[in-house]
Amino acid sequence: MGIIQELLKDIPVPKMAKVKQEFDDSQVDNLGDVLRAGLDKEQIKKTVRPGMEIAVAVGSRGLDRLVETTAVTVKYLQDLGAKPFIVPCMGSHGGASDEGQKAVLEHLGVTKESVNAEIRSSMEVIKIDELSNGLPIYIDKIASEADGIVVINRVKPHTAFRGPVESGIMKMISIGLGKQKGAEACHQLGFKHMAEHVPAMAKIIIDKMPILFAVATVENAFDKVAKIDVLLPDEIEEKEIELQKLAKESLPKLFFEKIDVLVIDEIGKNISGDGMDPNITGRYPTPYAYGGPDVTKMIVLDLTEETEGNANGVGTADFTTQRLVDKMDREATYANGLTSTVVGPTHISTTLPNDYQAIQAAIKTCNILDFTKVKMVRIKNTLDIGEIEVSESLLDHVKEHPNMTQVSNIYEINVDSDGNLN
Repeated sequence: MGIIQELLKDIPVPKMAKVKQEFDDSQVDNLGDVLRAGLDKEQIKKTVRPGMEIAVAVGSRGLDRLVETTAVTVKYLQDLGAKPFIVPCMGSHGGASDEGQKAVLEHLGVTKESVNAEIRSSMEVIKIDELSNGLPIYIDKIASEADGIVVINRVKPHTAFRGPVESGIMKMISIGLGKQKGAEACHQLGFKHMAEHVPAMAKIIIDKMPILFAVATVENAFDKVAKIDVLLPDEIEEKEIELQKLAKESLPKLFFEKIDVLVIDEIGKNISGDGMDPNITGRYPTPYAYGGPDVTKMIVLDLTEETEGNANGVGTADFTTQRLVDKMDREATYANGLTSTVVGPTHISTTLPNDYQAIQAAIKTCNILDFTKVKMVRIKNTLDIGEIEVSESLLDHVKEHPNMTQVSNIYEINVDSDGNLN
């Protein structure tokens, strides 16, 4: 027996119970009708003229009903006589290549056939201005040559900074439309200044480029569209601030203030740009964001198949497994840190041979006197927290909480012959 096994052999792992968490599931059912009504504005009808070529900017995130939202927007512009086309609006994603970004859109279902508009993808940008501190402001060259630009995105809290405007339309304009060079410029001075730089860059682009309108969505705790709105150029900032407040109220959460050990079965880029959403875990890649539970020790056990080896976020955890590390594509993972300038999440956390020992290690180091009373929570991933598992010591809190219900008896954690959770 090695020293690691010797140190962990007597660490008890608690019995668990399944718990259902309840969130507001209100959503927009007739999205197409609501969006068409929002688009039917006099200013849009006066601005969009027959024959205009209009770039519709679509990003790399898996928005709920993205294809429908894009198709309805394209159809409305075509009904006004315009000639809309799609431009990938995703900074450095998709390997920062023309074909890579087009492939990302196709993976999300946005194709020429599905939205009835061609995709024009290029990484070429033009510099249109710079901030007073010298940061350059770039925009996609193809979009810059269009007669008009429309931006589609979801508004939600960012994972690395806080401000009135975080992730949404203005970030899409300043970073997404800026391609790799724009993303790099906006990140150059770090997340400490992002709350200032994102809207500042976006406002200059809105002033200098023919931004016609934006389509913004807010999703509920189950990632379904809860609100969709059409924002005119002069109201983008004001309305996005209000939508950001709604997005924060709609976030799912773990209803515990303090967790000794948080076990996360899987992370991946399809779950969050950070592998796991820090707004759920309370663990952020920078000191400029906050919120969520106080977690003493966190474990990530595996990668999703969809992340294709990109393990960005594993470094935010305290412990991981050899299984995850073996699946890791370091080049893809490290590229995230090189672009964002935040490299902590791409570190490899303390690695244990299997799930059971990783859990034991987290319990041993969670700074409590009685390990049998550990407050442990297990989730599949940060997108799927409608049903979770909690240790016995948390069940009294569950009984008293209006949004949680125990839905099973307590049971021993089940592991296979390799020590991995079933």
